[in-house]
Amino acid sequence: MTGHLPEEERVFELLQGLNKAVTPKFERCAGISPTRLRLLHELFQVDEISQISLQKQVDIDAAAVTRHLKSLEDSGMISRRNNPADNRVTLVTLTGQGREKIRSYREEKSRFISSLLSGFNEQERITLADMLARLQHNINLL
Repeated sequence: MTGHLPEEERVFELLQGLNKAVTPKFERCAGISPTRLRLLHELFQVDEISQISLQKQVDIDAAAVTRHLKSLEDSGMISRRNNPADNRVTLVTLTGQGREKIRSYREEKSRFISSLLSGFNEQERITLADMLARLQHNINLL
């Protein structure tokens, strides 16, 4: 199907295909979604953070962050509590189990990325990263 498209449309179709394929394949390999891993990574950097601040750092909507955190809490990776100074604020922290598990998730992420970029030399990787950053910039202007 993509062989008969103009190059610009082919690029768009390939990007859509990558977008659709990367997350489920990453989740199967790593055992966690990229978004949940990003949340854990942010929590790894701090002792405790408000759910709203975490949501802003990861740049996802409030319902999605609540859903992800509920799942992570159910699995024992994080804990949440109301801020004693302001009950409207939920504070989130990474548990000991979460700190241990994030290391293995990072290793799986590294393996996944290595597999994904297999066959690309260092210069091609740099060029690809630059091109993707330019695409990201352009999409942010739309």
